Amino acid sequence: MADPMTQSAQISSSPGLADGQNSVAAKDSKMSDSFLSSSPVSLIQSPQVQDLVHWRDPKKSGVVFGLSLLALLSLAAFSVISVVSYLLLALLCVTISFRIYKSVVQAVQKSNDGHPFKALIEKDVSVPPETFRKHVDASLTYINRLLKQLSRLFLVEDLIDSLKLAVVMWLLTYVGAVFNGITIFILADILLFTVPPFYEKYKTQIDHYIGIARTQVNTTMAKLQEKLPGAIKRTKAE
Repeated sequence: MADPMTQSAQISSSPGLADGQNSVAAKDSKMSDSFLSSSPVSLIQSPQVQDLVHWRDPKKSGVVFGLSLLALLSLAAFSVISVVSYLLLALLCVTISFRIYKSVVQAVQKSNDGHPFKALIEKDVSVPPETFRKHVDASLTYINRLLKQLSRLFLVEDLIDSLKLAVVMWLLTYVGAVFNGITIFILADILLFTVPPFYEKYKTQIDHYIGIARTQVNTTMAKLQEKLPGAIKRTKAE
């Protein structure tokens, strides 16, 4: 028979243990939410980006697409230092010209309007420490998840997933032999602003063919997995 004092200690420690488990679960849930909110997928799925790539406002989408494509083409033709220097020089020329123009107008009209950029100068552009820490924590969570995933793939925790990564890397060697990084970014920018409207228009037909292709891939992967030794077949914990 158990000692009453021991039973009492166990009973009193059980709520603390449960609270600790709940605290860990809440922390994991919070980290997961932070990871999802900071992932590139959530950024692409944001309403602002969706409106841009679907050309809800043609003028705004056209400006963003044109400027982004122009910047990438400039990087393809010139170095990063040259492109950044030219952009900053152009901005500086505009602000200096406007400053001189307003000074001349004020001198002619004998007005006391003051500095034309006074409102912008007095505006607080500093980053709050809380905002900085929030983004750093979100980025750190995303980096840790990425490192854990890479460790799982390269240490072959799951043979099927590691083989998929090997196939992707092998295909990327051929892509790298044809395109450089800037070219890939240019193609990605063009596809980002052309594929969503096309998909929205032919969504039913595209989903049908994607479903057929996905079924074929899953069937092929299942047949391949059946031919592997039983010790390395994928197992899922219930």
